[in-house]
Formats: sequence, structure tokens, C-alpha cells
Amino acid sequence: MGGPGGSGAPVTAIADHGLIGDLHSAALIATDGTIAWFCPKRFDAPSVFARILDEDDGGCWTIAPTGDGARTAQFYFPDTNVLITRLMTQDGVVELQDLMPLRADDLDDEDPHHQRIVRRVVCVRGRMELTVRVAPRPDYGRSRYTLDPDADGRAVRFVGDGHGDGDGEPLLLCATVDLEVDGPDACATFTLEHGEAAGFVLHAGDPGDRHSGDHDRTDELFDTAVAAWRRWLSGSTYTGRWREMVHRSALALKLLTYVPTGAIVAAPTTSLPEELGGERNWDYRFVWIRDAAFTVYALLRLGLSDEAHAFVGWLDERLGEQDCTGRATERGPLQPMYRVDGDPDLPEAILDHLTGHAGSAPVRIGNGAADHLQLDIYGELIDSVYLYDKLGRPISHDTWTAVTELVGWLCEHWDQPDMGIWETRAGAQDHTVSRVMSWVAIERAVRMARSRGLPADLGRWTSVRDAIYAQVMDQGYDEERGAFVQRYGDDVLDAAVLLLPMVKFCAPTEPRFVSTLEAIEDELVADTLVHRYIADDSPDGLDGVEGTFSLCSFWYVEALTRVGRLDDAQLALEKMFTYANHLGLYAEQISPIGQQLGNFPQGLTHLSLISAAYNLDRALERS
Repeated sequence: MGGPGGSGAPVTAIADHGLIGDLHSAALIATDGTIAWFCPKRFDAPSVFARILDEDDGGCWTIAPTGDGARTAQFYFPDTNVLITRLMTQDGVVELQDLMPLRADDLDDEDPHHQRIVRRVVCVRGRMELTVRVAPRPDYGRSRYTLDPDADGRAVRFVGDGHGDGDGEPLLLCATVDLEVDGPDACATFTLEHGEAAGFVLHAGDPGDRHSGDHDRTDELFDTAVAAWRRWLSGSTYTGRWREMVHRSALALKLLTYVPTGAIVAAPTTSLPEELGGERNWDYRFVWIRDAAFTVYALLRLGLSDEAHAFVGWLDERLGEQDCTGRATERGPLQPMYRVDGDPDLPEAILDHLTGHAGSAPVRIGNGAADHLQLDIYGELIDSVYLYDKLGRPISHDTWTAVTELVGWLCEHWDQPDMGIWETRAGAQDHTVSRVMSWVAIERAVRMARSRGLPADLGRWTSVRDAIYAQVMDQGYDEERGAFVQRYGDDVLDAAVLLLPMVKFCAPTEPRFVSTLEAIEDELVADTLVHRYIADDSPDGLDGVEGTFSLCSFWYVEALTRVGRLDDAQLALEKMFTYANHLGLYAEQISPIGQQLGNFPQGLTHLSLISAAYNLDRALERS
């Protein structure tokens, strides 16, 4: 027999999940009500539930009607990240109300955050018998808990075996129904009549006296969570045509925030495949400078500036740790990514004991791309600082000093091969977009210096900026293709060049960009879905293929907007909305048959949706 996933159980698709979180970590909940992924305390901690990576041995928490034949439906409580899953049988309908209380929910703001998963089960029609099984498998399933039930039968402690760092975070499950111990799992069977409810709370660590009775007040925690999410979203100034999709994307991006440090992770998951059965499986539970900088831009456009302020604080700490004039390594003064607490150590390892989602091995933790030289990050980073200074709050002297040191380093090192914006594993090359984003870094620093009268070596900066521009126009544009290309000396197309007018490197009416857009449409676009590049033409060091990249699809919408093709842009945007899952969430990629692929939900996709919708709205209002 199999483990908690059930031997032979059908694989739940990536898209068939919703996300809840508390701005420290997050949990994926499948459409059948199963918690299939959760790392306690923080995003990049070892998992205790990982069914999405191994149906049998990953660990999960199920709540389901006894017997077969239940239908399910799932939605977010309006304008919140509180997830509702409806379980429907002939005899009755039950709602699972899932949430993780936010820090602001606590009565005493001086207390540290205590993490909980709260599950409220409410019978809204008829009656239903349900079974619960809580089957945590700590340390990515490599360890097991010892279970210690309370005498009253309504609480079970999960305690690690005490051997090394892989014990797993101690857990406490409390319920309003009787619990039983079944080997490594805690279980319950109970019946609800119309209007009745049951409550379950899984505590990460010791709840203390304040939270020990949370399972008896799940209705209050529900109301408080709803109010907290709606209070946050009320800060959005967006009133455009696509409010529902834009605000869902904003709520998804907020769930990727690690509030203790202001970090923003790329996605809450690891190793969800870019190709089913393939090896393109990566750990995204870290802070990519690129992704976080773009996220700051998206949230600032919606008037949500607190996240930008928090991220700049996280960034100040990273910059303060560097001495760009002396200690910078050959790969640069900044890494492409860090852990949520700023730790730069992200060794990549393979978990051979997990089968991977739908058999897609390997399952990786850590990310070797942290050691890459990626010059584009400096453009994305300094552009976000520029926008924060312009739309948020004026930057501090220390931040400006760090920016000037970064620009000084970049002036010396921009003209060298790097791994590119897509961090491929095919070796360093002269990437066009890396040069463009180096230009962006210096150009935005020049703007800040001039607008604020800040001290800067403007003569040197403008000279290097202009040299980069001239080089890109000379070597990054292929006359025969009539297009900006992926790298110098080749004619391979890359959807990343759609960024050029967005970052103001060239006007959208620039003939070279217009012809580039046409070439990309001919080769990389398939019914609004856009490939990053064609792997056969541009080997990236990996086997297999990938789906279309949703970030690039939304960049395509924005490119159409900027060149004035507003009808095409609106149609492309509406088509992209049809590829979202039932909750309005997107993974990283989309397969040829419309499947969500890659880590889920992915911040880059949602921030590019916000940007595309925001800018198309503005263009339509002006037209």
C-alpha cells in the first residue's frame, strides 16, 4: 500500500491548486481539499507536506467525504487570500475554509509571529461524514515524526526524532473533534449536519497560552483574516478594466513576501517541472534580484508602496554587506539570488528519494544559478530603486552610496560574457539584454543624480552609457534577420528583447524594434503564447523542451500596446486570461495543450500581468 497520497492515486495537476500563506511561508491546497505542499516557518525551509512532489511519500493533509463520488469546487473569498473548497455529494455540501493568520491578526503586536494553518469545516447543506488524515513527512520526507496524543483526544503533537537538523519543525494539531493516532498519522472521522462546523489548527512549534484554543475560534480567525486581506488590498489605486485579474495577481504577489526581512520569493515551490517527465526542475523559493525588482515596479504601479519600502530595506542590507570597489568577486558584487534572510549560500542538491511531480525527476533543493554572473540584475535593481525614489519615498544617503558603488563596478565590467537573463547552463556569452540592462542601470542612476542633485561621476557614467548603447545597436541587431538577437554574433531570437521599449532603451516606433516584434511574432509566438527562445537554435545546456513562458506572453501584450496595436494587445491579454487556473493563478509556463508548467504560482507571471494590464488601460484611455 502507498503512503498518504495513496498508491496509484491520480496525479493532481499543478494548476489544480490554490495558495494560502502568512507572509512567512505558504501552503498549496488541491481542489480536493488536500494540503499538498507546506514548509513551516519560512519558504525555503524543508517541507512537511510535499505530495505535489511525491504522491505516496511526500506527506499531506486530507479532509474528504467518506466514500466516492464527491464533486469539488474552489474559490477565494472575495478580495482575500482565504481559500474556500466546496465538497459536494448527494447528501450534503461542506465548505473547507483554509487560511494562515497574518502577523496583524495577533492581539499583542509585541509577540513574535506564531504560524498556524487554520481549517474550518462547515456543512452548508444536508449532512456529510468526513475523514481527516494529517500525514506530515518532515525534511522533504526523509524523516518521520513521533506522535504524542493528549489525554483528551483532541490534540496530537508531532515530535522529531532528534537526529540532526532534519527532524522537522515540531507540530501541534488541535481539533474540535476526536483524533486518533494511526502509525505516523493523526486521523479523525466525524459527521456534520447542516449549520454545524468543525475546526482544526496545525501549529508550527509551541502555540503557548495565547493560541492554544485557536481551534475553538476558527470563525473569529476567518473573519479577522478576511478583514486583514481586504484592508491591505484597499490600498490599491487600480480601477481599470481588469480589476479582478490585477487584484488577484497583487494578492498572489503579496503571498510571496517574507515579511520579517522584506524579501520577495520567486515562487513558493521547488522542482515543479517545466516539462512533464523532464529534468528542467528548479528550486524557486529564494529571492531573485530580477524578480523582486520587477515585483516592486508592479506593486508601485498599483499604489502599494509598503512592499517596495520593505524590499529596499532588504536590499540595503545586501548592498551594505558588499564593497563593490574591493571585495566584489569575479561574478559581481551581487548574486542573482539569495535566501529570504539574505544568506548567499544556496548549494544545489538532488533529493533522489522523491519521485517528482508526475514522475518528473530530479527534485532539487538549492539553486546553482546563485553562482552565475548575470549583468542584467543591475539594471533591474537600479531601475526599481529609481522607481521607488520617484513613486515611493526618496532614497537614503546610504542607498545612494551603494548605488554609486554598483554603477562604478558596472562601468568596469559591463563588457563581458555572462549567463544572461534566463540563467541558462550553456556557459557565459555576450547577451544583448544583459548589455541593455547594464545601460538601464547607468541611465537610471544618471536620472536620479540629476533630478535630486546627488553626487555622481556623471561624465564617466554618461560616457559608458553611450558606449553600451552604441555597442548594442552595432552588435545586438542582426541586419539580415531585421531583429535584435539573443547574443552577439548569432541570429537567434529571444523574447527578452521585448523589454527594450519598456525600459526606454529605444522608442516603440524605432524601426529596428518594429521589425524585431514582427520577427518574434513569426517565430516565437503561437496564438499569443510566447516561447523565450527556440532551444534547438540556442542550446541551453539541458535536455528536453519547455513550454511557452507566460512572462514573455505578457511582455508581448505590452509590446503590442507600446507600438500602438491596441486591438491586438487587448485580444492577446484576454486570451492569456483564459490560461489562468480556476483561481486566476499562473505557473511559470504553459504547455502546447494549455497545461500549467513550472513552479506555482510564479511571481514573474503575475507582475507582468499587472504591468501589461496597467499600461494597456492607460493606452486605451488615451486613444
